[in-house]
Amino acid sequence: MKGLVALASGFIFALGLGLSGMTQPHIVRGFLDVFGAWDWRLLGVMGGAIGIHSITYRLILKRPSPILDTKFQLPTKKDIDLRLISGSILFGLGWGWAGICPGPGLVGMLSGNIVFIYFIGSMLLGMKVFQMIEHKFGSKT
Repeated sequence: MKGLVALASGFIFALGLGLSGMTQPHIVRGFLDVFGAWDWRLLGVMGGAIGIHSITYRLILKRPSPILDTKFQLPTKKDIDLRLISGSILFGLGWGWAGICPGPGLVGMLSGNIVFIYFIGSMLLGMKVFQMIEHKFGSKT
């Protein structure tokens, strides 16, 4: 049952990304260009997502447990460190430069567009390099 719910959720999420324009790099870059030719179309997508999340998150956490699990799996780490800040900066720079983030990149790969294939390949390579660096120098977390 969990797998079926996960598959349906992923399908709905992918459909939403595609319909909203989040899989079109030129629209995403236009949204991030607030001092140039700003494209406001994704403001509704982000505003809607933040609004729905801010309401439902609190309601869901009032339940004793999730519907398909015995307990909530919430992050426990709360400190803001150099690793978090540098990762956020790298993510933001990559998103702004490419106009693609991981979710829309995976959805876009289904189109066969080579740009998305390069993006996902580069992302996986970057994750592997990070893993090798973490292994060599050790994680401080």
